Amino acid sequence: MSTKASDSASIRKEPEWLQSYIDSPEKQHQLYRKTLMIVIISQIFGGAGLAAGITVGALLAQNMLGTDSFSGVPAALFTLGSAGAALFVGQLSQRFGRRSGLATGFLIGGLGAIGVVISALTNNILLLMFSLLIYGAGTATNLQTRYAGTDLAVPTQRATAISIAMVSTTFGAVAGPNLVNVMGKFAESIGVPALAGPFILAAAAYMIAGLILIVWLRPDPLVVAKAIAEVQSSNQSYSEHSIGNTASINKKGVIIGANVMVLTQVIMIAIMTMTPVHMGHHGHGLKSVGLVIGFHIGAMYLPSLLTGILVDKIGRRAMAIASAVTLLLAGLTAAIAPADSLFVLIIALSLLGLGWNFGLISGTALILDSTTLSTRAKTQGSVDVLIALAGASGGALSGMILAGSSYTILSLGGGILALLLIPVVLSSRN
Repeated sequence: MSTKASDSASIRKEPEWLQSYIDSPEKQHQLYRKTLMIVIISQIFGGAGLAAGITVGALLAQNMLGTDSFSGVPAALFTLGSAGAALFVGQLSQRFGRRSGLATGFLIGGLGAIGVVISALTNNILLLMFSLLIYGAGTATNLQTRYAGTDLAVPTQRATAISIAMVSTTFGAVAGPNLVNVMGKFAESIGVPALAGPFILAAAAYMIAGLILIVWLRPDPLVVAKAIAEVQSSNQSYSEHSIGNTASINKKGVIIGANVMVLTQVIMIAIMTMTPVHMGHHGHGLKSVGLVIGFHIGAMYLPSLLTGILVDKIGRRAMAIASAVTLLLAGLTAAIAPADSLFVLIIALSLLGLGWNFGLISGTALILDSTTLSTRAKTQGSVDVLIALAGASGGALSGMILAGSSYTILSLGGGILALLLIPVVLSSRN
């Protein structure tokens, strides 16, 4: 009786604006839709920001360092930076809400992009390395923004909500690589090296994404969702259609989801990072590199809406296995692609992006299903740390493998590694 009374008292102490959302399912749904719209807009700019590092980061390092052996260092650094940022953004979001965590991450990423431009202008290697670490905050935030749209989603909507957030990234992420030439010319016109041009775009894009979240992500979806979950818990009224899930954390589900995302990230980063370098060795210019990476990023995000529906309908594990098969095909295609064939490289990198898409959405859905709102943002941040560290490892090793052997060996190795996903997923069946 006393517990009931205290629960009721705590509910009455909620601010009036928050209580209005707790009491009204209609207002919850309206906020869910509004949140998705704000996430979509911010992700368009966030996608443009992340595309810079993916497209020309390796080429910039190769140019400044004068060797291929360390051309994977930029991907390693900004993914390493994104690891620390993922933990920071996750904890900040858990404590203060999505708006504070995500906006801070994007703004820090924008500062990192400005630092990269200055390092290229001054040919300062140490500043380049430090700035790439900071730039990684934008990458981590762009990835974590996908969770904001799920805070007010019921379990059967989760993968679809993730996919809506991700598909919106496509517009900026595809536009970014295809603006490499334009931004390169703009950079040269103001006395900045051409390869730093895309980072000028990244700085502006990340800053705008952060400001959009600061101004419009109100009320905060995570704050509202946690309050709703507390009420559902006290009333013992939760069901499969409840926003708040009060069941205990499913550690096995978290481990499987994390493994799926980590493996897909290693494979994708390793092959994708070295493709521009491989193309440069065989006479392809920045325009061709931008086209291939544009298709790759499009495949990473554009199919998301369909992927989300499939993950919700046919299951998380089935789509994780589909990810493994697609990544294997990507590795094999990249390995056999003639160096002068832009068409085959586009197919290979598109398959690589699609396989990553399947793995990320199915793995993310597994994490959401296995966590509770009281610890969800913190757990999501911790898992994204592992994903970022995996990407950092893949990026660093890929340059060494390319320098020591060939792009063919690198691609074959990635394809074979993808097969590990199948026993990982199958071992999780009860």
